[in-house]
Amino acid sequence: MYSEKVMDHFTNPRNVGDIEAADGVGQVGNAKCGDIMKIYLKIENGIILDAKFKTFGCGAAVATSSMATELIIGKTIEEAQKITNKAVMEALDGLPTAKVHCSVLAEEAIAAALLDYRKKNGLATEEEEGCNGCCGSCGSHDLHMHHGLDEENEE
Repeated sequence: MYSEKVMDHFTNPRNVGDIEAADGVGQVGNAKCGDIMKIYLKIENGIILDAKFKTFGCGAAVATSSMATELIIGKTIEEAQKITNKAVMEALDGLPTAKVHCSVLAEEAIAAALLDYRKKNGLATEEEEGCNGCCGSCGSHDLHMHHGLDEENEE
C-alpha cells in the first residue's frame, strides 16, 4: 500500500519541530480528514536555510510534511513556490489515491509559509495581502492546475 520511502518518512520524519522567530509560518488543514500541517521557514538572502514542520494527522500526512521540508531546504523562494503536490508524491514514490490530499496539504503549507514570509517583508501583492493561506480563492494558487485534480476525485 505505502512505498518504502513513505514508510521511512513516517517512521523517521525529518525536520520535525518549529523554528523560533521563523521568517515564514504556514498552517493548513483538511476538515474532511482532520489533518493539520504547520511549516516554519528560516530564509536568508532569498534562500530557505531551514524548514521544520508539525503535523497532526495520519502517516501519509507526516510523510508528506517530512518530504516537503526536505524538498525546499536549500531552494530559493522562487524554486520552493514551484514545488507541487505531484513533486512531493514523486519524491515519495507515490501515494495511494485516498491519501493524495496529504500531498496537497504539503503544497498548501509551503505556499502559506511563503505567503507569510512575503507579507512580513512587504513583498506580497495587493491581492495576497487579504489572503490567509492557500485555499486557492485569491487566485494566486490555482489548485486544479497544480494538483491535476478533477471534481470527481477531489477530497
